[in-house]
Order: sequence, then C-alpha cells, then structure tokens
Amino acid sequence: MNTTDISAKPDLANAKANVILGAQWGDEGKGKLVDILAHDVDVDARCAGGNNAGHTIVVEDFPTADGPKKQKFDFHLLPSGLVNEKCVGLIGNGVVVHVPSFFDELQQLINKGLNCADRLFISDRAQLVFDFHQTVDGLKEVELGGSSIGTTKKGIGPAYSSKASRSGLRIHHLYDDDFEHKFRKIVEGRFKRYGHFEYDTEAEIRRYKELANRLRPHIVDGVAFIHNAFKSNKKVLVEGANALMLDIDFGTYPFVTSSSTSIGGVCTGLGIPPGRVGEVYGVVKAYTTRVGGGPFPSEQLNDVGVHLQEVGAEYGVTTGRRRRTGWLDLVVMQYSNVINGYTQINITKLDVLDQLKEVKIAVAYYLNGKKLDSFPADLKLLENVQVEYATLSGWESDISKCRTWFDLPENARKYIEFIEQYLGVPVTSIGVGPGRSDMVLKEK
Repeated sequence: MNTTDISAKPDLANAKANVILGAQWGDEGKGKLVDILAHDVDVDARCAGGNNAGHTIVVEDFPTADGPKKQKFDFHLLPSGLVNEKCVGLIGNGVVVHVPSFFDELQQLINKGLNCADRLFISDRAQLVFDFHQTVDGLKEVELGGSSIGTTKKGIGPAYSSKASRSGLRIHHLYDDDFEHKFRKIVEGRFKRYGHFEYDTEAEIRRYKELANRLRPHIVDGVAFIHNAFKSNKKVLVEGANALMLDIDFGTYPFVTSSSTSIGGVCTGLGIPPGRVGEVYGVVKAYTTRVGGGPFPSEQLNDVGVHLQEVGAEYGVTTGRRRRTGWLDLVVMQYSNVINGYTQINITKLDVLDQLKEVKIAVAYYLNGKKLDSFPADLKLLENVQVEYATLSGWESDISKCRTWFDLPENARKYIEFIEQYLGVPVTSIGVGPGRSDMVLKEK
C-alpha cells in the first residue's frame, strides 16, 4: 500500500470507514465485534487513547504447530483486528504511544503465534508517552486524594496534557537532531511541577535512541496512509477505545479519560472527514459497568451487583480491578446515541442475565420529583437523581448456544426489543458468550 502519495488513484466516493465505539463507560466488549468485522476488512485503525485500553479476543480454532486450539489475545495499544492475518493495523495520530509497551505487546502476540509485525503501522504524528508521564500519573492521583479519578497510571493523561500544552514530543521527534535537548527540557519541566522524583534521564535518552531504530519500519504518514486506503477502495474499520461516558468533553468529567472517545475523535484522530464515516456501531453491555470513581446512577450495591460482577467476570483487562456494576441505563444510552449517531447496536454479554428472575432497565432520571430532559453535566445533580426503572421478566434459561434471533427465549427477545424501541436504533448483533462464534445476528 502506497503511504505517501494520496493522489495515487481516483477518489472513490463510496469508500467509507465503519466505526466501532463504546457506548457506556468502556469495557463493553468492543474487541469481539472488531474481531468479527475485521475478517472482512483491509485496515483496522485506532484513533484515540493509548495502552489504557483493554480488548480481549478469544479465537476458538487458532492455528498452532499442534493444530487448531482455543487462544486468547489481550490487546491494549495495538489494533485488535490484527488477529485477522490479512488485516493491516494503524495506530492513528490521536493515540498516545508508549513505545516500550508497543514492543512488549507485539512480542506477546508473536509468542502466541500471531505474526503481525510487518502489518502494523504508527502515524508519525502520534504523541509519545514516556516513563516519566507514568510516574506523574501516579503522583497526580495522590495529589487528588479523595477525588481520585481511578486512572490506569499508564501516563495517558499527562501525555495528553503535554500535547495540549504543546510541550510534548511526537513520533517524528525521535529522529530530530535536537531530540536529546527537547527531552531533557520536558523532563525538567515535570520536575519543577512535581518536585524531583527518581528518573534517569540520560538512560532514557539512550533507550529511546535504540527504540527509535526498531520503530522506524512501523512509521508512516498516517493521513496519507488512511486516505490511500480509501482511494484504493480498501475496507477500513475504526476501533474506538474507552467509551462515550469517558469522553473528555461529554463524559462524567472529571472522571473521564483524556481523549475524545466520541465520533468526533474518529475524525480528528485519523484525519478523515465526517463524510468518510459509514456505519457507526455502538457497543453496549446488557447491563452497565464502570471502573474508577464518579457517579453511577444505576449501580447495584447488592446481590444483583455481585451476580453481575461474578457471572460477568467483571475484572479489567488492563488493571485487573473489579468493575462496578448495575442495571442497563438507557438514559446514558440515549445521551450517547444523540452524540455518536449509532446506526447499529451490538449488545454484549446478554447471557450474564440468564439466571435472573427479573431484569430492570433505567429509563428516566428525576430530581426533586421533576424528570430531567437530558443527562446532566453537573455531577452533584447526577449523584442525587432518582432512577425510574422498567421491570421485565427474565428468561431463566441458558442462551449460550443460541445463534439466531428466534433461538432466543421470548423474554430475551422482549428485552432487546425494549432497547431498540427506546433508542430508535436497531440491535443487529447480540453476544451470548466469550467466543468468536457466540453471537446472535439479527437483521437491521
């Protein structure tokens, strides 16, 4: 694929990028849908976030020297579409990249038999995350004290802060003659802000000179790369990280990530215009979870919450932290939908609700007896809302073997239909287990 001449071929107006976005607070299971759709795409691109993301792919029949076997792959920074051996991965300019983690994750995939090094690329405009960013990330959490955001301490926030203040370094800066001078300057700036902490600046410079040589084959002009894909009529998939409710603008600020996780972040994180966006898949867990601090109106601090945690194995891929759990919140989903404009919805982990006699869905918020028109920006208001629930009968049966819409029990179908009617968006796929094949497909 030509990565430099964006006028190499006539433009094809029908070439679009389909997009997968988290619609709640993250951890919805986006990786599984990426894995399924990536089998029919040429490029899978990341547009935001860093190695604070966590996507798990379970391949039932991955080829090995001993024959096909079940294999699990954990992705953090790299695009999870790489599981498809014909798919090229692109880390876009909106992503912040910790280079040592990039190579560590790549090596872990190679060790499991996934040879993808020659089809993995990074935009030269992507921002760098250094080890001192990770140190500062931990110091910021200490500084916040009781208002701790619950960051992954991967240095993501400080790296985006450096980017916004125009004091950071990008991938292409690794090859500048004055890289050493620039690096020393930004480290000194961090010392001034947080005091002197243990950090070997000169050793880090030496390490990054070595890493830069290893990284060179992976670097491309990301804008040229993605537009050449369009011009060559390649099928492009964009893999979102985190989710709408963690968006720096639209999420439950300040309990958010530091990037634009919305559809807008797709355009700015890859350099593509809105007209190039095709289908927008909103990935929604059949209940709601979140990691870290912040209001959570439908949270269940009871037996239901424990059931969702244990049966749903709600522990973070990146952090290992137990996730907070609650009923599906359609107030959140409606807010998420008006911002991102979902054309299809993927419901995940519906099977986690199998054993429940009844299931509830949050349908409205009230404050002092008055129904709120939208999801509030003020977290003090959000902490005090009263939640109205719709109660539906459970199906109390194992749906893990279901593969078609009418295989699902009637009450499970009613649950899905309730979501569709409330949001006005079709649910086209429903996860009923962790495996690649554990999916019910439903026509749009």
